[in-house]
Amino acid sequence: MKARYVQRGESIDYIPETDVAAGDIIKIGNLVGVAKLDIKAGELGALAVVGVYEIATGGAAVAMGDVVSVDPATGKVVAAGASGAVKFGHAVTAATASDATVNVRLTQGLA
Repeated sequence: MKARYVQRGESIDYIPETDVAAGDIIKIGNLVGVAKLDIKAGELGALAVVGVYEIATGGAAVAMGDVVSVDPATGKVVAAGASGAVKFGHAVTAATASDATVNVRLTQGLA
């Protein structure tokens, strides 16, 4: 069977096991998404899988182009390899340790 176009792929359908709030970071296997709206447990919702997101730095300094890891529980930037950390994407702005946020382009397939 040949591939058949289904959608643009900017978001994917998602049915969570527990309630999800808009902006929550969700990891499914090697795929990372951001909840577009609140999603009730067991109900169909959508995860954005592309885009640039403003993320709390958590006091971390970030250089433009850095791979940014995030703790999905807090939604804040954490050190790569930290327990529970998810590689989210690449910083498209720089942030000092005193900056509250950094803009990060969601990038799929980061190991």
